[in-house]
Amino acid sequence: MIKKYYLLSPGPTPIPDRVLSVAAEPIIHHRTAEFSKIFMEVTEGLKYVFQTKEDVYILASSGTGAMETAVINTLSPGDKVITINGGKFGERWGNICRAFGLDTKEVIIPWGEDYSPEKLADEIKKNPGVRAVFTTLSETSTGAIFDIKGFGEVVSETDAILVVDGISGLGATPCPMDEWKIDVMVTGSQKSFMIPPGLAYIAFSPKAWKFVESSRLPKFYYDIKKYRKNLEKQTTPWTPAISLIIQQNKALDLIKNMGLENLLKHHVLLGEATRTGVKAIGLELLAKKPGNILTAIKTPASIDGNKLVKTMQNKYMAYISNAQDPHKGEFFRIAHLGYMGGFDIVTALSALEMTLLDLGYSQFQPGASVAAAEKILREGWS
Repeated sequence: MIKKYYLLSPGPTPIPDRVLSVAAEPIIHHRTAEFSKIFMEVTEGLKYVFQTKEDVYILASSGTGAMETAVINTLSPGDKVITINGGKFGERWGNICRAFGLDTKEVIIPWGEDYSPEKLADEIKKNPGVRAVFTTLSETSTGAIFDIKGFGEVVSETDAILVVDGISGLGATPCPMDEWKIDVMVTGSQKSFMIPPGLAYIAFSPKAWKFVESSRLPKFYYDIKKYRKNLEKQTTPWTPAISLIIQQNKALDLIKNMGLENLLKHHVLLGEATRTGVKAIGLELLAKKPGNILTAIKTPASIDGNKLVKTMQNKYMAYISNAQDPHKGEFFRIAHLGYMGGFDIVTALSALEMTLLDLGYSQFQPGASVAAAEKILREGWS
């Protein structure tokens, strides 16, 4: 039997054929007018997705490189910061801040739980002199989204800046940088931007640029002042990832042609179909406030969660993601992000049902998840 590979993870995500194909074209030199034109088109396209009038800077790194860039360019040794840790990537903010000697107040919340703007306001009051608040739009390890608009309202009333990890969320759920008073936004290429891993993007508000001017943390490759100076010359301070930037230009064309509003609606439809499908077979969601980026689903008590993920991957070639440590096996994650469509959801749910049956879990009507998702999709495709 021929088995087809289905990529259903929250990163990397599937890539459109038109985007893949441009990587096969002959490479061009990066210090040329030809590349500068493409580079500036990508920069402008990123501003469209960020929904900002500020410049967006392109880094040759994963999203974590942009997270480090956000920290080292805005702060100085000993500065007090708050990091919101609701999962593996919120935890990463704390790890980066501590690595650079910052006075880090880490707010730890249970995986999948929400954190309100009111709680953040109280935390800031308890920590006078806080210079920055680090949080996550979509916590990729749990599927939860946070109230970034509310956080922006709270932090904008203080002397601190709000720094947001939008790596999996930007382009898949609403998060207008300027309107929501976000001071530093970071994201990565391998999620809703629909190209391979390897690029990260970052933008700074005018308030954040004042922090940049006074920052005394060590920096070289990620010195954002170098990027700003070179952007004026329509280039980068270091050798850019040429082919990835060309691919991003093509993918941004697809996004702009579809329209950001329609892209966000598309993710809402896929998220609703997935959640409705898993609930139809009696499974429980992890996140109290789930987003439309991925769905985290609790593993039934009678099932080995690690075996569930491996069976879906190895037998049915449906590459979903396990939970991350320390919760591996307790839940699993099905993404509906970027270049995915309704039939990817149908495939994921069908593979999930067959896997559950293979593992001896039969407390549902076979086909129920698919039927429930199909109903949502048919109505959404009207």
